[in-house]
Amino acid sequence: MLSYTGRRLLQLIPVLIGMSVIVFSIIRAIPGDPALTILGERATPEAVQELRLQLGLDKPLITQYATYVGHVVTGDLGVSLRTKKPISEELVPYLTATIELTVVSILIAVVVGVNAGIIAAWKKASWFDYIAMLVALIGVSMPIFWLGLMEQWVFAEKLGWLPSTGRINPREPIEAITGFYLLDTILQGNWQGFWDVFQHLILPGIALGTIPMAIIARMTRSSMLEVMKSDYVRTARAKGLSEFWVVYKHALKNAFAPVMTVIGLQTGTLLGGAVLTETIFGWPGIGRYIYDAISFRDYPVIQSGILVVSALFVLINLVVDLLYAWLDPRIQYK
Repeated sequence: MLSYTGRRLLQLIPVLIGMSVIVFSIIRAIPGDPALTILGERATPEAVQELRLQLGLDKPLITQYATYVGHVVTGDLGVSLRTKKPISEELVPYLTATIELTVVSILIAVVVGVNAGIIAAWKKASWFDYIAMLVALIGVSMPIFWLGLMEQWVFAEKLGWLPSTGRINPREPIEAITGFYLLDTILQGNWQGFWDVFQHLILPGIALGTIPMAIIARMTRSSMLEVMKSDYVRTARAKGLSEFWVVYKHALKNAFAPVMTVIGLQTGTLLGGAVLTETIFGWPGIGRYIYDAISFRDYPVIQSGILVVSALFVLINLVVDLLYAWLDPRIQYK
């Protein structure tokens, strides 16, 4: 297991190098001059040229890339062209906000999706099965931006139950310890703040988790139906075990391996694809951070942001692969 983990971690290196090359090449192909974007349309050509020299934009692309990689290897993600601040400092609060939202979204998706899929398979061809699969089909087909806007209109504007935007109430700031506000409020014993953060997470969490929830429900149902035909499940029933115990203890564990793959892929997708949700709900996450950087041609921020998200995506899939051994001992790591 240790050697397998080590090899998978080493595989991160070519993946990240490849991602950095692709991102570096693509953003250089975007029309527009970052120096002109920073200084504005009224800037003189001399001022634009001077800023280009300061930023190193006059050097060959290969030199710019080598300089960037050299800094990343030492942990230096560079300085934002727009704010002049170190990216490693700017990135952390945005990244923690996105991770917190992603964790809540995937928890909603897993808890609801897995249980809906199990019950749909358990009660095959029942009214619950038909309704659950219909809702899952609608969930997969529903655009996130439309669902988010409907949530805001119904639960924030009409009913007034939940806040429509933001991460916290700006009148009640929270002291950041880890950057994960739910955890920070617990550590501080600030239960009013915890409830405020929790309320702000509900609507974007549901909007972001709806599509993964639908996919997980359908995958769980299919996998459970296949496993429920197995001999060991029939044997467990023949021993007189309760149906609940047979389903959740014996069938679910073996049916969960393909579901775990979907969960891992969906978690990575949520990390990098939360831009729409973050924009609709005014969520200060890394998606909006990168989106704003693209608008200002802030090359270092775009490169570093995508590189960090890519690294997290690969790490999540590594964790999923390692969990296979716990779910299915027949899997051998070589």
